[in-house]
Amino acid sequence: MTFYQELQLNQAGSKNLLKKSETVKEKSYHILVYLVKIAVTMAFCFLFVTIFSILFGNENSIVGVVVLLCLMVFRNADLGIHTGQSTMLLALFFVIMTVCPHLANQLSPVLGMLLNIAALAVLILFGCHNPFMFNQSTLVLGYLLLYGYDVTGKSYQMRLTGMALGAALTCFVFYRNHKNRTYKRNLNDLVQEFDISSSRTKWQLCQIICIPAVLCIAELCNMPRAMWAGIAAMSAILPFMEDMQYRVRKRIVGNIAGVICFTVLYFLLPSSIYTYIGILGGIGVGLSAKYGWQAVFNTFGALAIATESYGLKGAVGLRVIQNVFGVVFALIFCSMFYWLMSKKKETVVTVAAK
Repeated sequence: MTFYQELQLNQAGSKNLLKKSETVKEKSYHILVYLVKIAVTMAFCFLFVTIFSILFGNENSIVGVVVLLCLMVFRNADLGIHTGQSTMLLALFFVIMTVCPHLANQLSPVLGMLLNIAALAVLILFGCHNPFMFNQSTLVLGYLLLYGYDVTGKSYQMRLTGMALGAALTCFVFYRNHKNRTYKRNLNDLVQEFDISSSRTKWQLCQIICIPAVLCIAELCNMPRAMWAGIAAMSAILPFMEDMQYRVRKRIVGNIAGVICFTVLYFLLPSSIYTYIGILGGIGVGLSAKYGWQAVFNTFGALAIATESYGLKGAVGLRVIQNVFGVVFALIFCSMFYWLMSKKKETVVTVAAK
C-alpha cells in the first residue's frame, strides 16, 4: 500500500493497520501517515469552508460544510444504481436541501413537519437504500444543518447560488469517479424493493417520520436548536434495536462527557481562543473510530457556536436536553413502530393460514 493509498483509509482502517504493525518502525510509519491525514483533512476542510464563507457570506458558511460533506462522501459512496440516474438524484437532493428546509421554517411546526416528512422521504428512500453505507449521515444531516441555520433575503439568494455550485461540484466528482462502474439495478428497482415487512424499509420509515416529529415537538415546546434533537434522533435510528440501544447509550454518555470537557476548557482557556475549541473537536473526531468518542468531540463544535448566542449555561443545558430528548424519543418511537409492524405481520400470516 502506497503512502497516498493509506491516506485514503478511514479511521477504522488506519487503526487496524496500527494494530497489525509488527515492528516499532512499521507502527511509527503508520502513525505518521495517520497524523498527516488528519492535518491535511483539517486544513482542507478549514480552507474549503472559509472560501464558501468569503464567497457567500459568513451566515452561509454552513453551505460550505454541507457541500464538503457531500463531496467527501460521494466521491467514494454510491447510491447502488445506474451512475447517470444516481447523478440526477444527487442534483435533486441538492434542490430539496436548498428549498424545503427554508420553506419549512416559514410554516407552523405541524405544517413544517409534513413538508419535512415529504422531503426526507425522497432523500432516504432514494439516497439511503443501503443503511450500512450511512448516506443518511450526509443527506439527512445536511438537510438538518440547513434547516437549523436558515437565512432570508439577500443571504438566501446567496445560499441558492452556493448550493447550485455545490450541486455542480458534487455531481461532477460523483460521475467522474463512478462512471466506469457497472450496476445491475436502476431507479425502478428501488421503487419495487419498497417492502413494509423488510428491516430496511421499516428503518427508512422510522427516519422519515421520527426525525420531523422530533423537530416539531421541540419547536412546539419552544426549544431553541431543535436541529440538535433531530440530528441526535437521526444518528440513533438503525435497522436493529440492539444497535439502537447501543447508540442511545453512547450518545447520551458521549454528550455529557463532551459537555464536561468543553466546560473545563472554557474556564481554563482565554476567551480569545474559544472559537478554536471547535477545531479541537474536529481533530478529535478525526482521531476517533468509535461512535462514543465521536459523540464527545462533536459536542465541542456545537457548543463553541451556541455559547456565543446562549452563554455557557444556556448552551450546555440545551445540548444535553436536546440530545437526550432526541435519542430517547427515537428509541421509543422505533420500538413501538417495529412492534406494530411485527404484530401486523403476525396477523397477516394468521389470516393467510386460515
